[in-house]
This record gives sequence, C-alpha cells and structure tokens, in this order.
Amino acid sequence: MNRTAVFPGSFDPVTRGHLSVIRRALPLFDHLTIAIGTNAGKTAMFPLETRKEWLLRLFAGEPRITIAAYSGLTVDFCRKINAGYLLRGLRSSADFEFEKGIAQMNQLMAPEIETIFLLCDLLYAPISSSIVRDILRNGGDVSRFIPEGISIPQTVKP
Repeated sequence: MNRTAVFPGSFDPVTRGHLSVIRRALPLFDHLTIAIGTNAGKTAMFPLETRKEWLLRLFAGEPRITIAAYSGLTVDFCRKINAGYLLRGLRSSADFEFEKGIAQMNQLMAPEIETIFLLCDLLYAPISSSIVRDILRNGGDVSRFIPEGISIPQTVKP
C-alpha cells in the first residue's frame, strides 16, 4: 500500500501549527511531501522561493520529507507523485466544515486518494497564516507564532 502523503498549503508564512501537524503526521506515513500550492485567488505576502527555503531549512535533516511547489488541482499533484493520502490540519469546527467539502469533492474526483485530518495541537489552534500576516502588516511581533529559525523581514509589503 502506498503510504505517501501530501500536506498542501500556502505556508505564507509557515507557522508553529504547520510544524506541529507535520511532526505528528510523520510517523503515520513512509513519505510526506509538503506541497506549496499556488492559489490564483490570493496574492502571497512572501515569495514562493522564500517559503520553500523556510521549509527546506526546517526539515533539512528529515529524509522522508520532500518540499515541492505545484499549481492546479491538489489531487492531480497527488497522482503525479503517486501519493495515496492528503493530509489536512484542523484548528476548529469551521476548518472542519470547510475542509470536509474539499475532501468530499476530492473523493469524487480521485477516490483512490484518502484525506486524513489531524487536529491541531491546542497550543497552536488560534494561529493561522492569515492572522500572522495581519500582525505583520500592523508591525507586530510574530516570533511566538512561527518556527524558530524562520526570519521574517522587518519590512513586509502591506
């Protein structure tokens, strides 16, 4: 059985919540691809190469993790790399409702790919990339919300 999973997201920026889900999911799979998706409906605060560099740095010592960028349907990316699982982290019931609809559509399009939900560690439940970006736009300190070793430029575009 193929035990490769894809953990898709924008990682704009990567947060301690992302890190927690990835570390907790790793024992469940033989390989995990962290997939930085391009969302046509969003303009990223940080360039793709910066986000990829952050993730490469965070997981440099873990041979079972690959960092990749993709565009298009996530299930198509999963098929391309022969992944049997999609991993999603849930912080709240609102996340569940949103993610459930996506998972159900993915199941209709690609029944061979199973979506796995992991609840976020309670410590990180209130943290989202969107909130971190808002704090940054307003000059706040986000060091408690992003992994150690990730440096955010002092000046970011509004």
